[in-house]
This record gives sequence, structure tokens and C-alpha cells, in this order.
Amino acid sequence: MQVVYDSKADILTITLQESLIVESDEIKPGVVLDYDASGNIVSMEVLDASLRVPQPTRIEYELAG
Repeated sequence: MQVVYDSKADILTITLQESLIVESDEIKPGVVLDYDASGNIVSMEVLDASLRVPQPTRIEYELAG
């Protein structure tokens, strides 16, 4: 998994797996899901991230259990 914030484009991208994207769907304004050929979610993009995420340059990672 990879998380990238592009401050110039103001896009936060969360990549779950490296796979060819064959379809994208804006599920809510400014939130785009990318899918592979099997319909699995490959990544998520948050457009205008600084308006939608309180601190797009900060990430917390937690393992449950």
C-alpha cells in the first residue's frame, strides 16, 4: 500500500495494489475509485484534498489486534 499527497495538484492518492486501472468512478464529489479488470479497487484519489482532509501531509498507521 502506498499513500502519496501531491501538494501542487492537491490530490491524495491511496494505492492498494499495483495493477492496471481499467475503470474509474467518482463515487462522491472529489472522491475517485480506480478498478482493475476484475472489478477490484486498486486505488482511491481525493481531489482538492486540502479542502477534504484535515492534514493531507500527515498519516497515522495502526495495526489492529
